[in-house]
Amino acid sequence: MRPGCMSSLFLVACAAALFLINSAFGARPEGQLWTDPKKAAQEDADYAVQGEYVGKSSGVQVVALGDGKFYVSTFEGGLPGAGWDKSAPVVASTDKAGVTGATKGTNRVERVSPTLHKKAPAGADVLVGDSVDATLVKGEAKEGFLWAGAQSIKEYGNFTMHLEFRLPYIPKAVVSSQDRGNSGIYLQNRYEVQILDSFGLVYDREQIKLPIRSDPKQWCGCFYQFKTADTPMCFPPLIWQTYDIDFTAPAFDGAGKKTANATITVVQNGVKIHDAVKLPKGTGAGGGRKEVPKGPIIFQGHGNPVAFRNIWILER
Repeated sequence: MRPGCMSSLFLVACAAALFLINSAFGARPEGQLWTDPKKAAQEDADYAVQGEYVGKSSGVQVVALGDGKFYVSTFEGGLPGAGWDKSAPVVASTDKAGVTGATKGTNRVERVSPTLHKKAPAGADVLVGDSVDATLVKGEAKEGFLWAGAQSIKEYGNFTMHLEFRLPYIPKAVVSSQDRGNSGIYLQNRYEVQILDSFGLVYDREQIKLPIRSDPKQWCGCFYQFKTADTPMCFPPLIWQTYDIDFTAPAFDGAGKKTANATITVVQNGVKIHDAVKLPKGTGAGGGRKEVPKGPIIFQGHGNPVAFRNIWILER
């Protein structure tokens, strides 16, 4: 066998091994976790307290920290994406009695994304519908869902994509750390839209009264280490959430020189959080990879059981 062939095979094998390692390892959360909302409600009293509350002129997000402790953010005007006036929230670390005081005069709500269960248009590749299509995506299929640590078999250039994801409930994992439901969607294996349980947090460091364990550009909805989302739209864990993504691949001339940057618009849970953002290169780990006209979609495995369903991609 020619040395060049041996080198090529070695690189392919290494790449495959790297994908498998990436899927199996990574930041692993501390403490008990739940992937089923019914079990969480039965086994952890704090789960029924965590969530969103709405009053006449405010919205409240309550984050469970474990052992009866909570982080509470009160937003003027309503919840993020639903009336909040973008002023600094009033925040506090407290117990259940403090939550009762902070949510007095409000009602507990469970928001539903307006694009939840959105049907695939004609001609779309349905990676996950009633079941996981093994001809379009490789990864763990269980309970009818695709789990973090997967990738598309096809490569894509310009496309519109819909996906639904559910974060695990890990109350004792440190808020703002990368141990709390960590995953991500790598478009073309280069541009990451982060997935993380950053529910209850805003992206301004000055407005957070907890130790910050990771950069806000690493939180849910962000282009990893590049740009925060325009609005913090993360729902509580174990509630199905949506991403609707329009992606235009970078363009290249006949000599392979890039002539236009990748452009991405992202709608999370019905709210536009990135509007035609141009990315000069990949983000996070994808920043060191050469940009390409087409590439696979990676559902990043990072040691956290994040579930995906209703995934379809329409090429443009």
